[in-house]
Amino acid sequence: MRIISGNHKGRKILAPKKLPVRPTTDRAKEGVFNILNHQISFSEVNVLDLFSGTGNISYEFASRGSLKVTSIDKNKNCIDFIKKTSNNLNLDLTIIHIDAISYLEQNNSKFNLIFADPPYDISDQLYNKIIFLSRRNLSLNGLLIIEHDKIMNFSDLDGFSYERKYGNNMFSFFKFK
Repeated sequence: MRIISGNHKGRKILAPKKLPVRPTTDRAKEGVFNILNHQISFSEVNVLDLFSGTGNISYEFASRGSLKVTSIDKNKNCIDFIKKTSNNLNLDLTIIHIDAISYLEQNNSKFNLIFADPPYDISDQLYNKIIFLSRRNLSLNGLLIIEHDKIMNFSDLDGFSYERKYGNNMFSFFKFK
């Protein structure tokens, strides 16, 4: 995996094979960030990266100069890798070792953008809980992006705006009023 743009454009990140993750592919990440380039000013957004895994998405936002990037994962090995990588790249990330749902339930801060990449095999109820709790954690006109398997369809849910497909990866975009 590599950082697509920003201060660390082109930097390759090699994650240990033992991490229980499915990193967003470079192609899919590039597609999502091309969409975001036309919607947000990176230097003005406070980002929450749920289910961070390798930190791939967090590094991309930080490299592009996002105001603040918070990475959440419940796996200690993932958190250790994100800390090590962010230190090596001199990226200012807030890295928290906690379950994503617990964090959303406890959090009092507001984010302009939440990116959630949960395991594809979670239940519909858990996806719905992520969407509901994320809405509470978004600032006015905030954006939620969920990466998911192509079999999931969120188009009938409140706040759903559109989806994009990149290979086997789907991204659903939500805007709440």
